[in-house]
Amino acid sequence: MGRSVPKKKAFVAADEESARGRLLTAATHLFCKNGINATGIDAIIDEAGTAKTTLYKLFGSKTNLVNAVLESEGKAWREWFIGAMEDGGGDAQAKLKRIFPALKRWFAEERFYGCPFINAVAEHDKDAKAFRNIALRHKKVVLAHLEKLADEMGAAEPQMLAHQLALLIDGAIVAAMVSRDPGVADTAGLAAGNLYEPWKAKRPKRTSEQLVAV
Repeated sequence: MGRSVPKKKAFVAADEESARGRLLTAATHLFCKNGINATGIDAIIDEAGTAKTTLYKLFGSKTNLVNAVLESEGKAWREWFIGAMEDGGGDAQAKLKRIFPALKRWFAEERFYGCPFINAVAEHDKDAKAFRNIALRHKKVVLAHLEKLADEMGAAEPQMLAHQLALLIDGAIVAAMVSRDPGVADTAGLAAGNLYEPWKAKRPKRTSEQLVAV
């Protein structure tokens, strides 16, 4: 009989993990599609197929659920975005040139609703720090990878180039969300192409041996 308790606890934990996943999936879809403020708890639990008490047990509040969604979405997006640049190998410039074709594929998806971080900050009090801090942490990781590639490419100011690319990325995301035209990624890609050669010419490209030595 003593062995049944851990087994029961395992089932409960599995059920809660399943419910958590369904709630995150439902909230992500509804927040991105309709907006955070326009999405009520009832709509989330209805789509997730869970009880309201389950949501509050697992997340405590809608704000905590929003934070969890942003953290989860940020991690998934970064893994996809960095993977899209890195897949296929090549030098740093080849990887950077994959940015906007990858974004174009994303923009063409039926469930493309823009960047959840931009959307979250845009629809809340601009002095509120909670969502802004999550968004800034997300952007910091993306910028770091862009800067790393810019440095490997030989840019004289890798940080500056990374920020320029990030502005084009953010601009393309907003433009695609408003226009519903994936082709804005092509325009942003052309603009990005104008940045690579001038920056690359300012500093000799470092070899892989030099990068390892550093």
